[in-house]
Amino acid sequence: MARVLHLVGSPTSAFMDDLSRLYAADCLAHVGGSHEHVVAHVSPDGSWRFPASLAGLADAEPLPIGAALARLVALRPDVALPQMFCIPGMTSYRALLDVLGIPFVGNPADVMALGAHKARARAVVAAAGVRVPAGEVLAPGGTTTLAPPLVVKPVDADNSAGITHVTTADQLPAALAAAWAESAHALVEEYVPLGREVRCGVVVRDGELVPLPLEEYGLTADHPVRTAEDKIRRADDGTLGLMAKDTPTVWIVDPADPVTAPVQAAALACHTAMGCRDYSLFDFRVDPDGVPWFLEAGLYNSFARQSVVPTMARAAGIELPELLDAAVASALARAAGDRGHL
Repeated sequence: MARVLHLVGSPTSAFMDDLSRLYAADCLAHVGGSHEHVVAHVSPDGSWRFPASLAGLADAEPLPIGAALARLVALRPDVALPQMFCIPGMTSYRALLDVLGIPFVGNPADVMALGAHKARARAVVAAAGVRVPAGEVLAPGGTTTLAPPLVVKPVDADNSAGITHVTTADQLPAALAAAWAESAHALVEEYVPLGREVRCGVVVRDGELVPLPLEEYGLTADHPVRTAEDKIRRADDGTLGLMAKDTPTVWIVDPADPVTAPVQAAALACHTAMGCRDYSLFDFRVDPDGVPWFLEAGLYNSFARQSVVPTMARAAGIELPELLDAAVASALARAAGDRGHL
């Protein structure tokens, strides 16, 4: 039995903190009893807490970073599962785990940084032969040479924040302003005509890359681009909720569907080109001719039962405890291999 540290929270905002705890709570409720699970939480004020459970977070003593790192080392976790979705959480805090010598599940900090920057990610996968829409990166005050229809998005924001479908030139200034409000740069891309929009996950099984069944989103001519409201919603009482799977607007694609093979091939190419490990997730627009176009990478997996990679894995017959067990074993094997090379 391994001691698995769930690194939860966010140093950047209450929203990202809530989001992290939402996914982590769902994970902890469904991962099974193969491992011992402990929690370390980072608050937006930078303090750390080590609650016995997420339900007891408010009662845990807040610690400054120096004392927190000592507590973290004293916990002697065998492996960590990062559950932080803000940019520092996906990068700096994963790098901190490396510094402390704590192996962790998922992609390393440099790969996470690459995936979080949409323009750099598209450049890397395009070099590997994956189709990407024509695009430009604009700093505030910049103008695009591309003509509508376009999609304008922040270059490094997540959950579709600040994204706009631009159909006429007069909509462009407001769309750019919305993107720049979320990021220092905007990515302007040619709009790929709506055929279908799908996501494809990849997991590592016994050292081999395995593409998972696709998840499709039921977009329409009236709603042709996924927005933040399609992913995360806040209820009237202020709590966050994950959008339900297996609804009329989100479903798993039949593996025999002709769209599956070309999208899975593109996802495998993306995984390899970006240097991913353990798992990866990619969004594709499939045009009316059936050609997949890379949109973005989502290189984290909270192992919440409702999150995308576990949903896809379940459709392939891989239940969540088995998925986590395999990822933990992979992280431990990497750590053992690294020690063996010292």
